[in-house]
Amino acid sequence: MVFALALPAEIQQTLGSRLRTQRLAQELSQRDLAQMAGLSLGAVRKLERDGQSSLETLVRVVQALGLVEDLEDLFVLKRRSIAQMEQAEAAGQRRRAPRRKV
Repeated sequence: MVFALALPAEIQQTLGSRLRTQRLAQELSQRDLAQMAGLSLGAVRKLERDGQSSLETLVRVVQALGLVEDLEDLFVLKRRSIAQMEQAEAAGQRRRAPRRKV
């Protein structure tokens, strides 16, 4: 699936399906995974079925499956040119304006 062309629900469903595939490859039942992740069985079922979960549930499942390294590069700013590097550095230095006194 090309995520760039997918709807959010399609991306969620694909991620849930991928996690299910990982679980099955490790020969774990949904109940075992839920126990390992400290989650309810229903939370794991819902995540695998349609990708619906909280971010915490997703992270717990990823940790329990030993896939944390796959999260390392998510949302890391990619710098491809000197101009982008300078822009990223400037963005990191931006600070909130001081509050006005009333």
